[in-house]
Amino acid sequence: MAEEREMDDARKRYEFKKALEKLESQQGDGTELITIYIPPDKQIYDVTNQLKDEFGQCANIKSKQTKTNVQSAISSILSRLKYYKRPPQHGLAIFCGTVKLYGDRTDLQCTIVEPPEPLNLYMYRCSSNFELEPLKQMLEEKTIYGLLVLDRREAYWGFLRGNRIEPVGGTTSTVPGKTRKGGQSAARFGRLREIAIAEFYTRIGERASAIFLAEKDFFERFKGVLIGGPSPTKEEFEAGNFLHHEIQKRIIGIFDVAYTNEDGLSELVDAAKDALKGMTVIKEKAYMDKFLRELVKDDNNAAYGEESIRKNLEIGAVDTLLLSANLRKSRLRIKCQSCDFTDEKTVQIEPGKSVQDIPFGSCPKCTAPLILEEEIDIIDELTKLAEQSSAKVELISDDFEEGSILFTAFGGIAAILRYRTGL
Repeated sequence: MAEEREMDDARKRYEFKKALEKLESQQGDGTELITIYIPPDKQIYDVTNQLKDEFGQCANIKSKQTKTNVQSAISSILSRLKYYKRPPQHGLAIFCGTVKLYGDRTDLQCTIVEPPEPLNLYMYRCSSNFELEPLKQMLEEKTIYGLLVLDRREAYWGFLRGNRIEPVGGTTSTVPGKTRKGGQSAARFGRLREIAIAEFYTRIGERASAIFLAEKDFFERFKGVLIGGPSPTKEEFEAGNFLHHEIQKRIIGIFDVAYTNEDGLSELVDAAKDALKGMTVIKEKAYMDKFLRELVKDDNNAAYGEESIRKNLEIGAVDTLLLSANLRKSRLRIKCQSCDFTDEKTVQIEPGKSVQDIPFGSCPKCTAPLILEEEIDIIDELTKLAEQSSAKVELISDDFEEGSILFTAFGGIAAILRYRTGL
């Protein structure tokens, strides 16, 4: 049940993000695109009354075309609001207007979004684009961890935001090596070296603490800090209370890592997987690690690429289907207008484009035009195929290295198999 809820949340996030990408790509002329945010406690009749007033104010618009388009958008919104007695639990966001297509084509489009979190503002806005910032903020990760790796030569810090490791910066030390210069006693050299180490730890603590404390909504979102490095450096640093007290008390654990530069942040997250157990990034990395390990075996139980995955799904060989959350493809079923010819194809949907912009050509049997019969998001389609054989489905973000590899190197579609098929 927990896995099903996680997958459901991931799918909702995917659909929400995809909807915002489409809205962001749309443009209008002048101030023809209308954005309305309706919080859950707003009365629908108050919104409709304002829209009726705005419809009347359109008489003052000089451009006849703009006036017509704005009035059409308001009428379209009013017709949709008739179906709501009150806003949904989290409110309502409405985006409506005449958007530009290719060439001189335009189209009146109206999109209604029920946000994943409660809207806390009411907004009516006309512009040449849709106002999306309040919804984009909902995509920001709510759980954040601080990452810090260090030894006596250098240190680096950053954040773990949900699935994404975000490097921020680092510093290097002037701590002398263990070999003293001539003319110094061993005791004096040792004291000077210890002073330099303490000063370096202090600088690390101050700079890392300042970065972590500056994070927005620190007390609500910042869940803890992970510290990595070789022994005994990390233990010395942790025991010396060099971090701000609000950060110090949030130390989750200290972990052995070999690298103390930017690469060490990823190594630290891997080393802390038990402490972070249950976090999405750890689960996604585990699936990708397993897939990549299988891939290099001679008798591997791994497959990738759309054609191979479809064949393995058909015979029930897929144990876990791995889909990149960056996939923006549709599966189309097209048919002939005149004969019984049908075909299926997968197409990439670019931002601002729709399937209607794709030429389907002529029927190979009778040369009549081919038309679209059905369109389905490829993630929805492959998920349904996976469910038929009880295969697990994991949406993998590209916010970490292995997730990015899934999208760039394997086309965003891969699988861990139940048995080797050679397909």
